[in-house]
Amino acid sequence: MEIDGAVCIVTGASSGIGTATARLLSGLGAHVVLAARRMERLEDLAVELPGSLVVSTDVTIAAQVERLVARTVDTYGTVDVLVNNAGQGLHVPLEELDPTDLRAVFELNVVAPLVGMQAVLPVMRAREHGAIVNVSSATSLRVFPGLGGYAATKAALNMVSQVGQLELADAGVAVSVVYPSVTATEFHQRLRAGHLVSGGHAIQPDPPELPATAIAFAIRTGEAHVLVADPPEPITPGDKGGWGALLARQAPSSAATHAPPDDGPE
Repeated sequence: MEIDGAVCIVTGASSGIGTATARLLSGLGAHVVLAARRMERLEDLAVELPGSLVVSTDVTIAAQVERLVARTVDTYGTVDVLVNNAGQGLHVPLEELDPTDLRAVFELNVVAPLVGMQAVLPVMRAREHGAIVNVSSATSLRVFPGLGGYAATKAALNMVSQVGQLELADAGVAVSVVYPSVTATEFHQRLRAGHLVSGGHAIQPDPPELPATAIAFAIRTGEAHVLVADPPEPITPGDKGGWGALLARQAPSSAATHAPPDDGPE
C-alpha cells in the first residue's frame, strides 16, 4: 500500500510508539487519525501534524471504537490503515498473577484490537483494500519468567492476526504483526502490575522511531510478521532466524537495559 494519501488510524497515539508512528506516517503524506484517551497530548501532537484528526478513544469500549471509525469516514471518506498499537504490560510471576489484572490486560491487548479490526473491515471490504497492523511484542517469540500473563496476551494477538491473514486475504486486506523489543517509552512506568523484569541478555533500548519504521514497512509491503530491526526484518515465527535476529541486536554495555523485549503503552 502507498502511504502517501492513505487514511491511517493509530491507536495509543498519545505516547511512545504510537506518537512516533503518527509522526512518521504524517511525514510520508498520510492523513493520520490520532486515537487515545489523553486528549491534551493528542491535541499537542495534532499541532505538529497538519490535517490530522484527534478522536478521544478508549479502545476497550466498543462504542468508542465505532465512533472513531465513523468520525474517520465522515472526515476523510474512508479508512485505509488501522494500526492497533494501544497496549499495556503485566510483569508478574504466575504465582502472583491476579486474574483481574490478566483479564484487564487481555481486554486491552487482544479484545480491543479485534474490535478495531471488526470496525474497519466493512469499509475496507467495500473497497477491497486495506492494511491492519497489530503491534505485538518480541516476548511472544520466546519464554521469559515473570512475563507469562503479558506474553500470553500478545501470543493471543498473534493468533488473531494470523487467522485474520487467512480470512481476509481474498478481501484485499493485509494483516501484519510487528514485534518490538525493548523500546525507550513510558511502557515500564505504566504497567498494569509488576515491574521491569531482569533478563539474561542486555538489549539496548530502541528509540520509538524504530518500531514506527517497522510499522510503515508492514503497511507498504503487507508482510505478515515484521521484527523491529534496522532495517525491519520479515520473519517466520517459530523459525530460529526470528529469535536469532533479535539476539543479534544485543549490545552489552553499561547503557544497556537488562530486560526481556517489550513494546510501548498507549
